[in-house]
Amino acid sequence: MTEQVKSLDPSLVPRPSSLRKPQMVLIDVDGTLVDSVPDLAFCVDEMMQQLGMPVHGEAKVREWVGNGVERLVRRALIGRLEGEPDEALFEKAYPIFMELYAENTSKRSQLYPGVEEGLAYLQQAGYKLGCVTNKAAQFTEPLLKDLGIYDNFSIVISGDTLAKKKPDPLPLLHAAEFFGVQPADAMMIGDSVSDVKAARAAGFQIVCMSYGYNHGVDIREASPDVVIDSMAELASVLASAA
Repeated sequence: MTEQVKSLDPSLVPRPSSLRKPQMVLIDVDGTLVDSVPDLAFCVDEMMQQLGMPVHGEAKVREWVGNGVERLVRRALIGRLEGEPDEALFEKAYPIFMELYAENTSKRSQLYPGVEEGLAYLQQAGYKLGCVTNKAAQFTEPLLKDLGIYDNFSIVISGDTLAKKKPDPLPLLHAAEFFGVQPADAMMIGDSVSDVKAARAAGFQIVCMSYGYNHGVDIREASPDVVIDSMAELASVLASAA
């Protein structure tokens, strides 16, 4: 156990205190609110076919999602999580994917079970709600609107809204400033190590979903403050917060 603690990334070390009731809640999109992999996988495989390359299938794409579509395309071209494709190939592939995804942003994607209940609770309880994602705005806003949850959020920060995106803390701190809330009074809800790192760096509390996209690794290994199986559990989690 001692060796495991020593090897932890300092940006992932959880706070020793118990969960505190926040004033503001920021929520990630892909893997937290929305299962978007069916659309992303369709676009990846269509792109690969147009390039005359082998398709990957949904299971592989599910391991690669979480750092924006540019990173996803690069991973698809080399068939693995880490590394870089030939730049000329990427320059050819990226516009193909972007055109495909513009037409297939929400045809197969759907809200996870419990999302509507969780959002309803947060609104009724009076929490200030924002959305922060690494997905580009041209895809984020139509997706949230098509799935009927866009109006739940007072601010939507996409991957290209600011100069930096998660795991950098800038998007989270920008939202805190927008709401006039101190980071210590804010909470992030996400599904990946990127969300945990951004929250720790920003001074936010972090709750993670057990079902999301974390490159095939159990999110508990990133040591978020709380892990839940459904956003419907937020009512009980926040009711017990100090």
